[in-house]
Amino acid sequence: MSWANQFNGSTIYPFNNSTVQRTLKYIFVTGGVVSSLGKGLTAASLGTLLENRGLKVCLQKFDPYLNVDPGTMSPFQHGEVYVLDDGAETDLDLGHYERFTNTTLSRMNNLTSGQVYARVLERERHGDYLGKTVQVIPHVTDEIKARIENLAEQSKADVLITEIGGTTGDIEGLPFLEAIREFALEVGYTNALFIHVTFVPFIKAAGELKTKPTQQSVAKLREIGITPHILVCRCERPLDKDLRQKISLFCNVPYEAVVEEKDVDHSIYEVPLMLQRERMDDLVCRLLRLDVPPANMSHWQDILRKLIAPQRRVRIGVVGKYIGLQDAYKSVYEAIIHGGIGNDCGIELERIEAEELDKPGGEKLLQGLGGILVPGGFGGRGVGGKIRAARFARENRVPYLGLCLGMQIATIEFARNVLHLDGADSTEFNKAAPHPVIAMLEEQRGITDMGGTMRLGAQPVQLRVGSKAAGLYGAFVIHERHRHRYEFNNAYREQFEQAGFLFSGTSPDGELVELVELADHPFFLACQFHPEFLSKPNAPHPLFRGFIAAAYAHSHPAQAGAQNSRG
Repeated sequence: MSWANQFNGSTIYPFNNSTVQRTLKYIFVTGGVVSSLGKGLTAASLGTLLENRGLKVCLQKFDPYLNVDPGTMSPFQHGEVYVLDDGAETDLDLGHYERFTNTTLSRMNNLTSGQVYARVLERERHGDYLGKTVQVIPHVTDEIKARIENLAEQSKADVLITEIGGTTGDIEGLPFLEAIREFALEVGYTNALFIHVTFVPFIKAAGELKTKPTQQSVAKLREIGITPHILVCRCERPLDKDLRQKISLFCNVPYEAVVEEKDVDHSIYEVPLMLQRERMDDLVCRLLRLDVPPANMSHWQDILRKLIAPQRRVRIGVVGKYIGLQDAYKSVYEAIIHGGIGNDCGIELERIEAEELDKPGGEKLLQGLGGILVPGGFGGRGVGGKIRAARFARENRVPYLGLCLGMQIATIEFARNVLHLDGADSTEFNKAAPHPVIAMLEEQRGITDMGGTMRLGAQPVQLRVGSKAAGLYGAFVIHERHRHRYEFNNAYREQFEQAGFLFSGTSPDGELVELVELADHPFFLACQFHPEFLSKPNAPHPLFRGFIAAAYAHSHPAQAGAQNSRG
């Protein structure tokens, strides 16, 4: 009997000492062989396809590391920290989830081993286990299952997709795999589906793809008690029929459940359409007994057309201190691309290491750019180069967009070179600065714990009437996500404004500077918040859309002028 026909539709099962009628469907995404296979992108792409079939989808990420959250981890270790509306500092894969789907996530959507063990130990100290010996099974696994159940109830979704971070076989990931094995048994196998993302490497010397790593990965997963329903095979060359049959036979999955996920040619936004061509969403719906129409992905195809064959192109320079790691500025890079989509404009991204700008002749790296963006960051390394970039953009009228630290950099540069405040700086870099134009937020003083204590999450911003920012947003009150400890020092506000440094966005009470712009510059905007976290390929963020439009106009004044005269 096929595993697809072993159980009835909805199942009544015991969970947390209660009997719950379930119709919600669960999909668990695991990975094998190596990390960075793209489990998050696969989960997000499947979420896109199911949403476009009319289903309400929710996604969550389980991370096996012992940190409570990634907020205190180096970008070189973990990539960017993705911040949610409720202030949760989470894994960057949650950025994929929000960009690819319409779901708005919360701290309930990201769970780490650190959170699990902290909760279990808290309950043990409180006496909740009634004197029992506390063990990984059942106490840790029950805590993990409870998070799945709680999110399912909270989200009211039709399908909950849960990605398990790490690689099958890692010691720290075993409790999560055991928990989802138990959970699938409890909800019934027509309500739960396992998708395993694995690697099929091409061995150049042999001139062929090799299936043995996939076979070993699936064998390891089956040792744990999980048999995958679908195999998503990451590869750089297409899988032929013989190879699919071999994987099907040795991994005990149907031929149609061997899904090719080849390296994309142009953009990660190709992945949903690739999986649709492989009929993966059809298979998922059939296995989970979801009677829904096919996904209409015409809008996604239009996005791809603008990425693959844009009508115009522009060069954008990103000046940062973590340039060596792609994932450190993941949301920033994606938001720039979204801004390009919004202008039917291809992006040639120049990644510029800030420290290189401090070297003799470093300024040549900024020549020929349509726009300059300085993203967020912490610490003094590379600050000098970022200040040079901001000055170059201001003096040469190159469009500039500063994000978080990028706003503080613009402030310091203006103070030093326009207001001639010698020694102007942030107290983050120089506590004894004679002109602390950037200083620590009052409520941050005296805080010693590093994790989860910054000004975090969505905050209201009041925009100035007649400002460029208000024109871009088409609104006067907006909500944007924050992650910072330092702010503009209001003692200098009047001096800055008199020199043309406009405060176009503030907190509703007017006390905190949220957004600044230069009065005599075609496009020089910088914000204390992180607009990149709210940008989507089908809904580019207004600041990024405006930035790319200004960058193209700067690079191609004749074409931009002709377009404006027609429009």
